[in-house]
Amino acid sequence: MPGLRAPLSFGSAVRPNFRVSPLDAGPVERSSIRMKVTYYLEVLSSWCHWVEPVWAELKSRYKGRAEFEWRIALMRQEDFPVSRNQCEWFYRRSGGTVMHSPVMLNSGWFEEGRTDAFQNPSLVAEAAKDFGFTDDRIRLALSRAALVDGRKVGRIEEAVAVAAKASAVPARKLRARAESAAVKARVAGSTAEFLSHRIGQRPAFVLEDAIGDKAVFSGLVTIEPLAATIDAMLADTAAYAAHAAHHGSTPAG
Repeated sequence: MPGLRAPLSFGSAVRPNFRVSPLDAGPVERSSIRMKVTYYLEVLSSWCHWVEPVWAELKSRYKGRAEFEWRIALMRQEDFPVSRNQCEWFYRRSGGTVMHSPVMLNSGWFEEGRTDAFQNPSLVAEAAKDFGFTDDRIRLALSRAALVDGRKVGRIEEAVAVAAKASAVPARKLRARAESAAVKARVAGSTAEFLSHRIGQRPAFVLEDAIGDKAVFSGLVTIEPLAATIDAMLADTAAYAAHAAHHGSTPAG
């Protein structure tokens, strides 16, 4: 379960691979998108459940100014509880002590000895992207089914049933895609990306702007540090764009 540290890394030498680069733009920009926010998550993570209102607020607050994308970062087997008793202890710590929630999460999804199958809901959420569901609704349905309703979504048939109901995609198609080599490779790749930042706590947020700055937050579930950093990065990017409009691009020599 994540702690509350937020390691930061600024000043990436490589410009992020997304649409807008104000330094190269002319006096009139064709798009206002100036940065990208990537959210790394595990569907069964309680801390990812707690951070979802923050993610929704960020997307609303910065709509039109930032791109938002979620990617799966699978937890290791040792990251999962070893028993329902331990799971409930984690839920009391996160929900009661940290989040002050009036509702305790449901440990009913946990099945001792099945941690190797707990990747299934994340694979199903990723598979739903191939049917046009790149937003949050399918993975949120899976998270709620597990952490609120206690459904055993570690079982592939249960995870697929939840996603099929939320998406109206036939269960057999969802299952085939979730079990495909392509989806498993994508999830392995996004998990490797997450680990490449030398972090281990989910949720994690990687903020990249069009002038090459990057900030990495791992384990935070409050909006204030994320919003403050986004505001600062957008301000810096706007300042670079204003300078380019008045003085042109970087001289060749």
